[in-house]
Amino acid sequence: MDAYQSVGIRRRLKRFFRRDGRALIFAMDHGFEHGPTDFEEHWEHINPRIIIRKVMRAGIDGVMMLPGIVRMAGDEVRPDRGLMIKLTSKTNLRPKSEQLLQSQLGFVEDAVKLGADAIAATVYWGSPQEDAMMRQFAEIASYAHDLGFPVVQFAYPRGPYINEKYGKKEDYRVVMYGARAAAESGADMIKTYWTGSVETFSKVVEAAAGVPVLLSGGAKAENPVDFLRVVYGVVEAGGAGAVVGRNIFQRENPEPLIKALLRVIHRGEEPEEAAKAEGLL
Repeated sequence: MDAYQSVGIRRRLKRFFRRDGRALIFAMDHGFEHGPTDFEEHWEHINPRIIIRKVMRAGIDGVMMLPGIVRMAGDEVRPDRGLMIKLTSKTNLRPKSEQLLQSQLGFVEDAVKLGADAIAATVYWGSPQEDAMMRQFAEIASYAHDLGFPVVQFAYPRGPYINEKYGKKEDYRVVMYGARAAAESGADMIKTYWTGSVETFSKVVEAAAGVPVLLSGGAKAENPVDFLRVVYGVVEAGGAGAVVGRNIFQRENPEPLIKALLRVIHRGEEPEEAAKAEGLL
């Protein structure tokens, strides 16, 4: 039975990663996590079908969504692209004291029925509610692995003790710790923060001990070349690519940036070269 499970996990991971072992994945969970105001600048992208069609045309390797968005627009994801379904989330309407907890909003069976290639969940390492999310992730990972599905951990260190001891959640020692915790808790792919330099992010990659580490794209960069430089640094450090949301859907025409990102991730092109090739400079 173990052999079947392992083959299933490897085959499904290949729907995200090209032969170079890297991937660019579009993230579409912001309407729930941040609220519809994230789409105000380019309101048409509130409709998931519109933005998913654009990212598919641009050649994105995979898409990450919550179960309800998959029901609305999952058929826009081409069969040869990876579909990641995230089973935990939270809203910004919660009281501040509860913001460091992600709750389960779907189940592994739901993701399987919806055609997932990978199943994702968030853990806020260092949160006062860390224990609940550890247990939640363990239950999701155990069942998903039994069925042969890879599990992605959004390893986000957050909490008052982190701020007190390290100053910020992006300190490489904190991100490195979160990546190691994700690997040791059974993740097959890790999404986490940029630490500011190739040297420090390489330590994050090493701490993950072979589990692919992808950048969490974060807030929109006004200058797209600045974001390309960050992603270039991730690749230089041995990272496996990026999971990008706002830097894509908060642009009226995201296709040139997506194509430039694909050049950086899969061809190793330098940021300025990729930007010029796609008309961003």
